[in-house]
Amino acid sequence: MKVLSLFDGMSCGRIALDRCGINVERYVASEIDPYAIKVSKANYPDIEHIGDVSKLTAEKGVFDIVLGGSPCQDFSRAGQGKAFDGERGKLFWEFKRLLDEIEPKYFLLENVKMPKECQDVISESLGVESVLINSNLFVPQNRERLYWTNIPIATLPSERTSVLEDYLDAEREWFDIRPWAYKEWSGKRKLDALRTIVSPESFTITTNTTHPKNHYLNESRTKMTRLQPNELERLQGVPERYTDYVSKTRRHHMLGNGWTVPVIAHILEGIKDVRCMI
Repeated sequence: MKVLSLFDGMSCGRIALDRCGINVERYVASEIDPYAIKVSKANYPDIEHIGDVSKLTAEKGVFDIVLGGSPCQDFSRAGQGKAFDGERGKLFWEFKRLLDEIEPKYFLLENVKMPKECQDVISESLGVESVLINSNLFVPQNRERLYWTNIPIATLPSERTSVLEDYLDAEREWFDIRPWAYKEWSGKRKLDALRTIVSPESFTITTNTTHPKNHYLNESRTKMTRLQPNELERLQGVPERYTDYVSKTRRHHMLGNGWTVPVIAHILEGIKDVRCMI
């Protein structure tokens, strides 16, 4: 299969294709983050990196599938709400442009939950409705994302069999609760944003190493600890030490930006099912 991956990051799409056993004849990646490219090249030297998506052109039929997770910040509720007017939000149209140029057999676009009006614009442009999938069906991490694809998606798991402890190192550093971990809520100071080992469903991996969402408390709620890059790799379904080519902060950032590989693999499995029907 010939693959074009836009906004490729550290090539989670390639990991998912391998996980499905789909043969990759050619994998071309558009990415501008030098750290993500370094990690991608270290794991997959055969990937062709071609730079800025806005400078790309392609001919009809040259790729079998176009993948992309266009930047989400302008659509996110945590962002400034610029949507398609933002520098990152408008990059969706580069995905659409290349899709129209190539006319691949398959496509897959991922983004965050967003206002309905933005969601509808993308759905109308791509000709398919979005599917909301939470990563917590596959791993103990609460990560809701929208997926637009013409690949038939198999029935999702009804429940997850793994638990958070399966993904965490037994030995870890505990430290005093940091002042920034407190959040004002209804006039009272409390540990509102922090995770607890008792409630792993609330975990959400972010790009910010100091964000409370990337920490949790001990069971007595007297100490806190942060998730380490190798633990984040497990929670994203990325091979152990896959990102071990850049600093810990960079590893954390790109894992927070990355795809949950088991979710992408579940979607891509639909390609194999279609082939069996032909």
